[in-house]
Amino acid sequence: MKFSVLSLIGHAPHPLTGELLSPADRFAEVIATASDAERLGFDAYAVGERHAGAFLSSSPTVVLGAVAARTTSVRLLTGVTVVAILDPVRVAEDYATLDQIARGRLELVIGKGAEAGHFALFGLDEDRQWDLQQEKYELLRRLWTEEGVDWEGEFRPPLKNTTTVPRPYDGAPRVWHGSATSLHSTELAAKHGDPLFTANAIQPKAAYARLIAHYRERFEAYGHDPADARVAAGSGGLLIADSSQQAVERYKELYEARVRQSFKPHLAGKAGYNTPFRTIEDAIAGGPQLIGSPQQIIDKILGYYEEYHHDLQSITVDGLGLSRPEQLETLQRFAEEIAPVVRREAPTDLWE
Repeated sequence: MKFSVLSLIGHAPHPLTGELLSPADRFAEVIATASDAERLGFDAYAVGERHAGAFLSSSPTVVLGAVAARTTSVRLLTGVTVVAILDPVRVAEDYATLDQIARGRLELVIGKGAEAGHFALFGLDEDRQWDLQQEKYELLRRLWTEEGVDWEGEFRPPLKNTTTVPRPYDGAPRVWHGSATSLHSTELAAKHGDPLFTANAIQPKAAYARLIAHYRERFEAYGHDPADARVAAGSGGLLIADSSQQAVERYKELYEARVRQSFKPHLAGKAGYNTPFRTIEDAIAGGPQLIGSPQQIIDKILGYYEEYHHDLQSITVDGLGLSRPEQLETLQRFAEEIAPVVRREAPTDLWE
């Protein structure tokens, strides 16, 4: 298995102390963590995209450009690029530029995003989100794989003999399709023979297993070799202690305060927005959160692997209120005590 570190660049006050870093300091923290991830042997570093809520990730290309300048080998991912609200021409240009700067280390994860407010912000009808997603992604594919593109669609002006520049570094970057709740993304990924990145962040395992099973079924139905289906999975946060008891003692107040802080009452009852694992004990027992001793976390990841057969596991260390030193300690423990065991027990040839 491969491992990626994801930051959504959250910018909410600390749930216990109320401390809030300046935006400049928060960006510096994210860029430094990417460098740490490379040094510790993680395979990829991902930056999300949010245009609503307490986040600073509205311009992931800029942040990933800074990361590219500070690193040499770690792959650069998005998590997710909200292609449904963006102009595919601009996406093609911006990310091809980043791919050139990073010398081919870029891969996109696209999705419709996990915030309800960004469609209105860009003057788009949220009821058309899946139509927007499909049309814009399929245009992006053509812009990256063809030159002299003629195109006409519903959501932007036609194109005539268009070649976006720069071209990607070494052919079109791989595009993963992020899915948290909907079969629309799994269907689009399967149709084009693309990999799937399931959120695996809030809901119980069965919900994500359903998405992955649908993806694999449709992937084969579209005529693709089942052996080529790639799957990645997220997680709802990472907290490591020497034992389960110590994890509860050390992190219970922090975890549960963050859950209360991030609750979205206007989206209550809507899948994928509010975690049902509101206590740390519930999260350890049944949630996708990776909380506990190294062996507990190994067992949980391998338990998901038995169900998902995923190639890539994403972790997050800056989403629950850990200080910068605690984030680094957590990354190091994961890299030294957890990743080697999981790599051995769940092999993959992704990125080999």
